[in-house]
Amino acid sequence: MVSIEKQTVVITGASSGIGASCAKMFAKEGVSLILAARRRDKLEVVATEIKQAYQSKVYLLEVDVRERGEVEKSFASLPESWRNIDILVNNAGLSRGLDKLQEGDIQNWEEMIDTNVKGLLYVTRSLLPGMVERNQGHIINIGSIAGHQNYPGGNVYCATKAAVRALSEGLKMDLFGTPIRVSSVDPGTVETNFSNVRFRGDTEKAKRVYQGMNPLTPDDIAEIVVFCATRPSNVNMSEVLVLATDQSSATMVNRQK
Repeated sequence: MVSIEKQTVVITGASSGIGASCAKMFAKEGVSLILAARRRDKLEVVATEIKQAYQSKVYLLEVDVRERGEVEKSFASLPESWRNIDILVNNAGLSRGLDKLQEGDIQNWEEMIDTNVKGLLYVTRSLLPGMVERNQGHIINIGSIAGHQNYPGGNVYCATKAAVRALSEGLKMDLFGTPIRVSSVDPGTVETNFSNVRFRGDTEKAKRVYQGMNPLTPDDIAEIVVFCATRPSNVNMSEVLVLATDQSSATMVNRQK
């Protein structure tokens, strides 16, 4: 394990779920954190917990990754002492609905594409040139098993996560000859607010996604993200597919009750 103490880490979608867990796990390593999300009030809750527990330096960015202008302005306006980004965790993402393509809501499609693909691109494009200039950095993209295997009703969401997987591979090729690393951490079923967002607040429907199984937790994924970031410089964890023990594929989940 290599120390990343005093490095600067950006995490998108940091106000809850995997993003918030990543923030706490990285804080344990003594890094400075730039936490980005749409809801500043939720970011402040996460930041307060981290500062109290680890005395970490935390900078908050209220930004919607879907808005290119917002993303560019937010990162361009960082104070000088926060501009040298060492690690970027592209975590912001969502799913909407489980409709067949022929019945799909186009607004849902646009939200998923704008967040999961274009948002990742906007943030990466804003920060990667600095990494290349400094000849140092690590991009960690949060993908999904959905980027490896389709499932019924997952059409557009699966397509966006397949795009994340392809972009991660392509980015590593673009960075050939540099020491900048690119990782994709691709979880299966993780119990977060993800399903609640997918079903637009239908909590009963969301609960059924995890019913009868022992799913992954946000902390499980955060530990893996930090593991990727703390490997020796000659080691690049290019792709990590992690499933709950109760899950064998995107559609095979062992439910006890």
